[in-house]
Amino acid sequence: MAAVICLVADVGEFLLSGPQFALSPREWAVLVLVAAVDACLAAPPRFSGGVAALHAVVLIAAPLLLADDSTRELSGTGVLIAGYLAGAWLPLTPALGTLVVLGTAVAANALLAPDGAHGRAALVFTVLGNGVLPWVVGRHTTTRRGQLAALERLAERREHDERMAVAQAVAEERSAIARDLHDVISHHVSAIAVHAGAARIAAPDAEDSAVGRALHAVEIGSRAAMVDLRRLLDVLHGREDAAAQRQPGLDNLEELLAGVRRAGLAVTFTATGTGPTALPDSLDLALYRIAQEALTNALRHGGPGPVTVRLDRGDDAITLTVTNPLPTAPARPRSSSPGRGLDGIRQRVALFEGDVEIGPVAGGAHWRVRARFAKETMC
Repeated sequence: MAAVICLVADVGEFLLSGPQFALSPREWAVLVLVAAVDACLAAPPRFSGGVAALHAVVLIAAPLLLADDSTRELSGTGVLIAGYLAGAWLPLTPALGTLVVLGTAVAANALLAPDGAHGRAALVFTVLGNGVLPWVVGRHTTTRRGQLAALERLAERREHDERMAVAQAVAEERSAIARDLHDVISHHVSAIAVHAGAARIAAPDAEDSAVGRALHAVEIGSRAAMVDLRRLLDVLHGREDAAAQRQPGLDNLEELLAGVRRAGLAVTFTATGTGPTALPDSLDLALYRIAQEALTNALRHGGPGPVTVRLDRGDDAITLTVTNPLPTAPARPRSSSPGRGLDGIRQRVALFEGDVEIGPVAGGAHWRVRARFAKETMC
């Protein structure tokens, strides 16, 4: 665009500065030179030094080619832009060389032109205005651009350092939590499994008694808790791939139901629908955890009667529903530190922008947990 504007301005000034459009051969030569060097302004910025040198040559050659009686004038618009580009894009040493060449050419043009600058003051101002000033403006532009780039790099470095500091703090906190889980909780859970197994073996007729079955359920549950704990430790230690390989899903739902049945809870399971069976790992895990939490709550707080688990794989959504009877007698007072299981269910469903219903149904006789995930989350 700058090349086109300079070409129009310089050619138009040259044509209109004469008494008529009829040009002499020398004037035609100057016009062609001016148009050619202005067209060179469209070259990539790395050639701005050479383009400025070409303009300097034309500035000196034009008054030599034109006859003494010629009234044609050069507007010098292309020279201004060439000086600006040289100052803006060239390294300092080539830029200074270009400034000297342009300044010399402007001075020579002023001295050679018939109506050029007369007197030292006029010559100095001509060189400053047509040669030095555009170069200085361009140099200021590139300096400012360098300062902005340096500030951007500094901001990026600071942001990177902050992210690294946060990541290090998170890693250290994860390691501390993992150590506590391994040293304290895993020890106690392992001890529970060992003692339950030892008591079951030592008890007479343990396999056929209610006590034996309960001890077996405690043993199995403790070992399952250890598996989940190992998954959590893998995540805390940054081994997400190893943890993901052992993450449970709907394929493990029957094992979960079997464990609950061993604990003495009657459970019926129904699967319906012809929707997709292959789900994203994160959604598969979320459905399993929701069922696990709902069954745990039914085991702890539910009343007598079977628990129903229903999984509906629809074409537009997948829905998991767990319904359990509520106790007829007043529930025992809870601890002052309530569990976070229901909040965890809501958060898991919200993560996939699904719908969740948790609360009493059938006139308060049953408690239902229903989680619905739309088709978009099943892909």
